[in-house]
Amino acid sequence: MTTRFTDELMEQGLTYKVLTLVSQIDVNNEFEKLQRERGLGSEKHRKEVSDLIKECRQSLAESLFAWACQSPLGKEDTLLLIGHLERVTVEANGSLDAVNLALLMALLYCFDTSFIEQSTEERDDMIHQLPLLTEKQYIATIHSRLQDSQLWKLPGLQATVRLAWALALRGISQLPDVTALAEFTEADEAMAELAIADNVFLFLTESVVVSEYFYQEEFYIRRVHNLITDFLALMPMKVKQLRNRADEDARMIHMSMQMGNEPPISLRRDLEHLMLLIGELYKKNPFHLELALEYWCPTEPLQTPTIMGSYLGVAHQRPPQRQVVLSKFVRQMGDLLPPTIYIPYLKMLQGLANGPQCAHYCFSLLKVNGSSHVENIQGAGGSPVSWEHFFHSLMLYHEHLRKDLPSADSVQYRHLPSRGITQKEQDGLIAFLQLTSTIITWSENARLALCEHPQWTPVVVILGLLQCSIPPVLKAELLKTLAAFGKSPEIAASLWQSLEYTQILQTVRIPSQRQAIGIEVELNEIESRCEEYPLTRAFCQLISTLVESSFPSNLGAGLRPPGFDPYLQFLRDSVFLRFRTRAYRRAAEKWEVAEVVLEVFYKLLRDYEPQLEDFVDQFVELQGEEIIAYKPPGFSLMYHLLNESPMLELALSLLEEGVKQLDTYAPFPGKKHLEKAVQHCLALLNLTLQKENLFMDLLRESQLALIVSPLEQLLQGINPRTKKADNVVNIARYLYHGNTNPELAFESAKILCCISCNSNIQIKLVGDFTHDQSISQKLMAGFVECLDCEDAEEFVRLEEGSDLEKKLVAIRYETRIHILNLLITSLECNPPNLALYLLGFELKKPVSTTNLQDPGVLGCPRTCLHAILNILEKGTEGRTGPVAVRESPQLAELCYQVIYQLCACSDTSGPTMRYLRTSQDFLFSQLQYLPFSNKEYEISMLNQMSWLMKTASIELRVTSLNRQRSHTQRLLHLLLDDMPVKPYSDGEGGMEDENRSVSGFLHFDAATKVRRKILNILDSIDFSQEIPEPLQLDFFDRTQIEQVIANCEHKNLRGQTVCNVKLLHRVLVAEVNALQGMAAIGQRPLLMEEISTVLQYVVGRNKLLQCLHAKRHALESWRQLVEIILTACPQDLIQAEDRQLIIRDILQDVHDKILDDEAAQELMPVVAGAVFTLTAHLSQAVLTEQKQTSVLGPADAHYAFMLDSSFTSPPPEENPLVGFASIGDSSLYIILKKLLDFILKTGGGFQRVRTHLYGSLLYYLQIAQRPDEPDTLEAAKKTMWERLTAPEDVFSKLQRENIAIIESYGAALMEVVCRDACDGHEIGRMLALALLDRIVSVDKQQQWLLYLSNSGYLKVLVDSLVEDDRTLQSLLMPQPPLLKALYTYESKMAFLTRVAKIQQGALELLRSGVIVRLAQCQVYDMRPETDPQSMFGMRDPPVFIPTPVDRYRQILLPALQLCQVILTSSMAQHLQAAGQVLQFLISHSDTIQAILRCQDVSAGSLQELALLTGIISKAALPGILSELDVDVNEGSLMELQGHIGRFQRQCLGLLSRFGGSDRLRQFKFQDDNVEGDKVSKKDEIELAMQQICANVMEYCQSLMLQSSPTFQHAVCLFTPSLSETVNRDGPRQDTQAPVVPYWRLPGLGIIVYLLKQSANDFFSYYDSHRQSVSKLQNVDQLPPDEIKELCQSVMPAGVDKISTAQKYVLARRRLVKVINNRAKLLSLCSFIIETCLFILWRHLEYYLLHCMPTDSQDSLFASRTLFKSRRLQDSFASETNLDFRSGLAIVSQHDLDQLQADAINAFGESLQKKLLDIEGLYSKVRSRYSFIQALVRRIRGLLRISRN
Repeated sequence: MTTRFTDELMEQGLTYKVLTLVSQIDVNNEFEKLQRERGLGSEKHRKEVSDLIKECRQSLAESLFAWACQSPLGKEDTLLLIGHLERVTVEANGSLDAVNLALLMALLYCFDTSFIEQSTEERDDMIHQLPLLTEKQYIATIHSRLQDSQLWKLPGLQATVRLAWALALRGISQLPDVTALAEFTEADEAMAELAIADNVFLFLTESVVVSEYFYQEEFYIRRVHNLITDFLALMPMKVKQLRNRADEDARMIHMSMQMGNEPPISLRRDLEHLMLLIGELYKKNPFHLELALEYWCPTEPLQTPTIMGSYLGVAHQRPPQRQVVLSKFVRQMGDLLPPTIYIPYLKMLQGLANGPQCAHYCFSLLKVNGSSHVENIQGAGGSPVSWEHFFHSLMLYHEHLRKDLPSADSVQYRHLPSRGITQKEQDGLIAFLQLTSTIITWSENARLALCEHPQWTPVVVILGLLQCSIPPVLKAELLKTLAAFGKSPEIAASLWQSLEYTQILQTVRIPSQRQAIGIEVELNEIESRCEEYPLTRAFCQLISTLVESSFPSNLGAGLRPPGFDPYLQFLRDSVFLRFRTRAYRRAAEKWEVAEVVLEVFYKLLRDYEPQLEDFVDQFVELQGEEIIAYKPPGFSLMYHLLNESPMLELALSLLEEGVKQLDTYAPFPGKKHLEKAVQHCLALLNLTLQKENLFMDLLRESQLALIVSPLEQLLQGINPRTKKADNVVNIARYLYHGNTNPELAFESAKILCCISCNSNIQIKLVGDFTHDQSISQKLMAGFVECLDCEDAEEFVRLEEGSDLEKKLVAIRYETRIHILNLLITSLECNPPNLALYLLGFELKKPVSTTNLQDPGVLGCPRTCLHAILNILEKGTEGRTGPVAVRESPQLAELCYQVIYQLCACSDTSGPTMRYLRTSQDFLFSQLQYLPFSNKEYEISMLNQMSWLMKTASIELRVTSLNRQRSHTQRLLHLLLDDMPVKPYSDGEGGMEDENRSVSGFLHFDAATKVRRKILNILDSIDFSQEIPEPLQLDFFDRTQIEQVIANCEHKNLRGQTVCNVKLLHRVLVAEVNALQGMAAIGQRPLLMEEISTVLQYVVGRNKLLQCLHAKRHALESWRQLVEIILTACPQDLIQAEDRQLIIRDILQDVHDKILDDEAAQELMPVVAGAVFTLTAHLSQAVLTEQKQTSVLGPADAHYAFMLDSSFTSPPPEENPLVGFASIGDSSLYIILKKLLDFILKTGGGFQRVRTHLYGSLLYYLQIAQRPDEPDTLEAAKKTMWERLTAPEDVFSKLQRENIAIIESYGAALMEVVCRDACDGHEIGRMLALALLDRIVSVDKQQQWLLYLSNSGYLKVLVDSLVEDDRTLQSLLMPQPPLLKALYTYESKMAFLTRVAKIQQGALELLRSGVIVRLAQCQVYDMRPETDPQSMFGMRDPPVFIPTPVDRYRQILLPALQLCQVILTSSMAQHLQAAGQVLQFLISHSDTIQAILRCQDVSAGSLQELALLTGIISKAALPGILSELDVDVNEGSLMELQGHIGRFQRQCLGLLSRFGGSDRLRQFKFQDDNVEGDKVSKKDEIELAMQQICANVMEYCQSLMLQSSPTFQHAVCLFTPSLSETVNRDGPRQDTQAPVVPYWRLPGLGIIVYLLKQSANDFFSYYDSHRQSVSKLQNVDQLPPDEIKELCQSVMPAGVDKISTAQKYVLARRRLVKVINNRAKLLSLCSFIIETCLFILWRHLEYYLLHCMPTDSQDSLFASRTLFKSRRLQDSFASETNLDFRSGLAIVSQHDLDQLQADAINAFGESLQKKLLDIEGLYSKVRSRYSFIQALVRRIRGLLRISRN
């Protein structure tokens, strides 16, 4: 199709069109037009426009050339082309411009007949295609046109075309049937003669080959090569004729010289021109074609396989005819050379020797030429073109000139001796030296062979000649030849010594010598005067070469301080520092000098590594005295560059001049050299920046008295020329030339990247960059231009371009990388920083006020941000996704990182995300293409995805917060949908969309499910990781190598620890070099091989580390994205059912990946974190669903369902409401199994990973936990039978299955969890304990409990309490250390309490002596004194760290709870338990007493009291003492009884505080305080007070029951006084004078008061409970204010921010809490009432029926009682029941009467009615039914009895 199209174009006269345009388009005309229309801008714009116009002409010409190459033009077109070329002229320098060169080549290709030499089939094909042979009249027309005698504007051009035509005719004449064309083919000789007459070879040399465009196109070179070789091969007679003519001319010249005449003018020099053309043509070889090989026909077979002739693939194959002819030409021309052609012949050879193989042949030729005439040593008969002849001549010159060597003090030295070398000889020598240089540059064998030749000794001779007085030009050539020899390290080492010996540069001053000698003098006196500096440049070149290959540190030892310093000093002080002030005849030479000397500096600094020994003065002995040796040259350069030295100043000023020159965009002499010089300057600065830190560190540690400053600070200095600090700006301006000078831009970017790490410098740079508007715009444009350069995709097509192009592409790419790194480091500094300026943010106003726009909108320039987005957007319209991701992965990675950093930083986040969202739709278009796949660049690919996912996470979070629902939803759909959706972007439609619409139409949806993108991304992260093979070493010691590798590790830019391969290489090579002895030298190659093995291993290891880091990073980002989706996005955007499915899918996939055997362990922590979050959300989702299903049920039934799920509807299995979790139970079980597998996979290590997994497991087990149910007091109406026969509810079923699965894992799992619970990381221990707690609570078989006790873990836990004691004591200091110990202690106690709740568990705990351990702990005795001020909220309580009192409570309460639980659940061993608890109480009796005194009333202290009274009520009972297993002697028994009695008294004393009228005051006091606190605090306080009362009452009841078997001997705890009830608002107890001073015990009045109080409380609680229940049932109807109020009690701050749905959830939660609190209070009130009635009844019965008043008994009895009372009052010993009344022994009859009267009043009708109502309301369903009724009846009976 293409061919057809182009053919049509050609038929329509394309050639004519092209040629017309080429002649019409003219830069000047176009510029005039543009100037008129004001279409031209800055110099850069003008340059770009002129380049564009030139490029148009060029492309037109090249398209014609490309066409002609492939299918030659027809007759008419050829004539048009010839017509155009007739009018062509040359450029100012005599060469053709690019356009005309292309057109000439097009014409030459039209005449190309080289195919004739190919095989016959191919030849026949070509003949039919060639217009030359197919078109009629073609040859005739063209021939007559070219024979036309009319001259062209360029006769040389005409000659070239004629020559090509002549050769074409000669070619055709070889075809079989061309008799018809005989008249033309015969004319070829004549045509060639015409061409030669017009100096065709001269024109080709001067106008074609010299043109700068000639070597840019391979086919130009090939065509001219063919032209010349055709001429030599097809017209041998013509060549012979030329040679004869030359010989003739040489004779004539010789004769005329002999006769002293002028040589004739009319001499032709055609052969000379031909030779020069050949030499010129092959001198450059940019495409490595080595076309010159055709001229060499190897005489002897080559030994080495590498150097093969072009046709030597097959052994002994005859070379083709053409090659034979050409090589004969080269050889014959050298025979009996006439002197006139001597130099051209050498130049020709120099051209033909260009290339490794050619050089070898040429070397052989020169060797052979000399060898045949060895015997003729004078060389008279020998060939003048041979090594023998040449070196022999050199030696003769040396001999001759050495005799003339002027003595050192003769002034004559200045003026060269007139005899010596004539100009002709000098030219010949120079030509031969150049030939030698070419040969030895290319061929190392030749280099070594010449150098080691015993007779020629070229190096010695050359150095000798250099000391003679010969012209500088010749000296320069000699030095260049030396430089070529110096390429071999072997030669270089000896060359250094020879140089030093011959003093070419004088390094040793001899005192007797007045006159300086050597090159320095030549530079200052001769070259400066001539204003030409060939010698200096050659010397620098020589040093540059020598420095590269070898570097003797002991140079000049013995004569002077050893070292390179004198050379460096000369180069620095005489050459570099003065190069600007010298005069130059050739302007370009100034820059050539700068370039070559800077190159030496660059090489020296590049190879310098600061070492410790450089910073210590090394002394050497010289002629008997100690002197300081010179420092290495790199040290000296570093020192000069780290100070404000003339060298640094000149370098910076050179940079400034360079950028000024480049900014003119005009060509000037030496431009290339200036660019190179600038490049070396920038590279020097770069190297200094890289090495300065190490250099300055070493200098600081050393004793040297040198001062240096960091280069970045020196660059901030003032520029003396502009009086501004613009050095860095000058460096940055090179980026503006990134297109034309990529290397300079690269170095500049590297320097800026290096400097930008320092934030102080950043602020200064921003000021410098933005100070001048025009420069600021240029700089911005420069950065953008470098980022924009479109070379990235050229990476793919790199097979084509030349090496140079490849290098430039790589450099441009690296420049972009450096700029992005600069942005990344700058963004980490505080604003203002460079990145903000380059990315287009506000610098004058706050950054967050920026309004980013597309370039051009509102005057917004194109910034780096636009460039970055452009890089990433390329390709997002198509199917394949962003191009950069595949083709320049590292670049894309950094681009994504910059964007992430912009989005993550609080200042830039707002503007950036707005811009990306609105103008670009960036994230959606990028995320569509995740996951990226690029196996080759796996690390970059993973990092790209990481940054992109992190950015997406921020976007989701921000859009959710700002309620931009549509944005959030769109991204969520993209990531989570498992249905194929049409992409939102209006991309190409194509197949997929059609398929989708079809499937949608036919309802195939179920079948076309696709994998969710979020899972695809996870799939793309490969969890397995190949690990490099371990090292197998023969020589080095493996452990030592590992140690060295570890020492070479450092942190790279990304913060990963990798091994510095270069450093390691240096260390190992130094180690090998240090080996001594012959054996070591023999094994050196093997050692070097092993070093490379080690380095490969380290590279592999680095890659492994980076790969793991990248995988971890990607996984972290993926996890972050998943977590944001689940936590931050509005819940209602994902339906509940989908939510569970998504979580299930992700959980299963992530588990499958990590449980794979290949999975890398390093990824476990991240996966475990993700699993934790996912399980938490799964649990939440399932529980929410449960709540919703329950709320949907019938209004009354749903609580019932909550409690036991026995619906009246069908059994739960079929009921859709009751199925547990929409993902199904089986999915839940699978998740559980995988979790457990994961826990086991972690083995012994990875405790932190398991911590996450334990958390996950806890969340999972929470699913099967019943939610908090409101205690509606209804449930108990069911009969016992109904409860037993109810079907198993979903919770129990799930729980049963879960525990079955857990137990199926057996002891392995138990072992892991128990081990983690006992030691390891604190959080791990806490979670393991929590998990054990959870499992033990649901483990009906008690397998885990058995394991715990049998394997001794329980004992370990119990024993660890003693260890905790010390750490806990330290926590009670006012400023505590970390609170970790407290939390682990709480977890431990919670677990032990859980164990204690099981009867078996309680026994095990008693057996392991847990309470004994608690009794031993001293921390419980360290009760801090409460600070009364904190009570009244005078100081703000600390936010997070609790006060010492609170901390103490956190320690004490768990211990009390544990005691209480053990007392409750150890039925069988109750007495043993109580005994142990009593010991605990007694061992901490001070604390216990303090608590019972209850100084302050706060929620905390009341909780302490409530627990403590609960314990005392069960433990401090009569009969326990006898059970104590200690053998108690009388004294200690007394003490114990004393303690118990004290506890009893204090407990009874509490009644008057909490049961009596005092309570009101405390409550009032609490009410005042409640505003600031939460409402729930009030609930807690109320509950605690009721609990205390209930506990004390229970205690009283126990005491009475246990110690009085009969009514007659009742224990009286209360005095027969109801005075409490009479003066109910009486003063506080402590101020109240007792009514009867000798009574020690409280009166019965307290009980009656408590009874009344509780009855009243009961009704208020009951009402509150009923209201709350009805509110809960109709939450949805509650007014918003009330909802808000309910929420505030749960979360005091931020209620307004949460959604309505969440408010209702909170309100429900609060109501359930209130209902349950009230239900507890009701049960406590009911209990108190029952106990009070019982105690009242027992006391009344005793006092009113059995008590003998004192006044009716004899005094003896009374005195006996009083006597005993001292001992027994404090104890209730069970055997002395009678004496319990000790304190009450003095009860008078009056008291009893008063009691009866008060009781009748107090226990009136209203109270009785209330009590019976309470029983009706509550006790029926809860407690002993009709108990209250019976007691009321009895009390009423007692009160009716009249005492007689």
